Amino acid sequence: MSVRPLDLVLFGATGFVGNLTADYLSAHLPAGARWALAGRQEDKLRRTRDRIAAANPGAPVPALIRADAADPDALRDLAERARVVITTVGPYLEHGEPLVAACAAAGTDYLDLCGEPEFIDRMYLAHHATAVRTGARIVHSCGFDSMPHDLGVLFTVGHLPDAVPLTIRGVVRGDFAISGGTFHSALGQFSRPRERRRALERRREVEPRPVGRRVRAKADPPHRDPDLGVWLLPMTMVDPMVVARSAAARPDYGPDFTYSHYAGFAHRATMAGAIAGAAALIGVARVPPLRRLIGAAIPRGHGPSDARRARSWFTVDLIGEGGGRKVHTRVAGGDPGYTDTATMLSEAAICLAFDDNPTTAGQVTTAVAMGENLVRRLMAAGISFALLWSSDSDRPT
Repeated sequence: MSVRPLDLVLFGATGFVGNLTADYLSAHLPAGARWALAGRQEDKLRRTRDRIAAANPGAPVPALIRADAADPDALRDLAERARVVITTVGPYLEHGEPLVAACAAAGTDYLDLCGEPEFIDRMYLAHHATAVRTGARIVHSCGFDSMPHDLGVLFTVGHLPDAVPLTIRGVVRGDFAISGGTFHSALGQFSRPRERRRALERRREVEPRPVGRRVRAKADPPHRDPDLGVWLLPMTMVDPMVVARSAAARPDYGPDFTYSHYAGFAHRATMAGAIAGAAALIGVARVPPLRRLIGAAIPRGHGPSDARRARSWFTVDLIGEGGGRKVHTRVAGGDPGYTDTATMLSEAAICLAFDDNPTTAGQVTTAVAMGENLVRRLMAAGISFALLWSSDSDRPT
């Protein structure tokens, strides 16, 4: 990449998660980093810049860039000025493609918080080849979707034997408020089942598959986990797809890799309630007037109080087996929808901009683009990656 005037640009810096991300970047960017805040309204950008500059005296002060998600010329100029671009502007199906296109064409690394499988598949079809040619790394799902799962599996693979078939299941639990952006993205996906399926089918038609290896993402029906003692509800959104794509690109996941992904519940009745709620939400999402009504109840760009976020938490437990060894690992943190998502996104951008990462290009996952470098960064930032027990050690009682 040619010399650019900016190391990093945060697009969508004035939204709720955008502000949290700006806070984190201001406090953690290396000395001398050149960065900018970008968005539609310069007065809001200026207020965000003044606030973070006052909170972090001596930290690099960001420049300001006025750009709209619907203005391809402004986005092209933004992408050509930066080495790395972060965007928090979603839902991505509505607002995301022009920036992906600009970054792919300019050879600029791109990160987002996307949990929308259809968007990710459409971007692969439209812009992966361009990004491979220019050297851009297009990295979706750099928040709670899907970093704890993707990097948690990578961490688990590191505790299992090499060159043997591996089976890993991930179980997510937590107590947190869902973000408005995530909610609206989910509504959009639930309302477009045919489009989502068609985008995935088209991607499968053209995406190369690993040679001499097998990779699968699957899930069993609801059941009780014998190791964790919780009820498991299969989840088929973006996380297992991301893990499977990491496994397909990384030979160290073994010759035959299987991943399954679940939400964990302490009680069967609670799981049944979650199934009923999800079914109702899917039904509402497919009726446009009802979708607009429920969408208005959880606006975008807003989030819970500091106190609510402070008592939020998540865990992702991973049970891995292979070569006669069985392990239980865990990724754990605080508020996943906002605070820790801002941490994950920021650390991914800093890692992509300043660390010595594997050589790759095109649409790639966090485990492929940054891998162990990003795991170490997240651990230093307070997100835990731990081996809890293995079959050759005593299990905790």
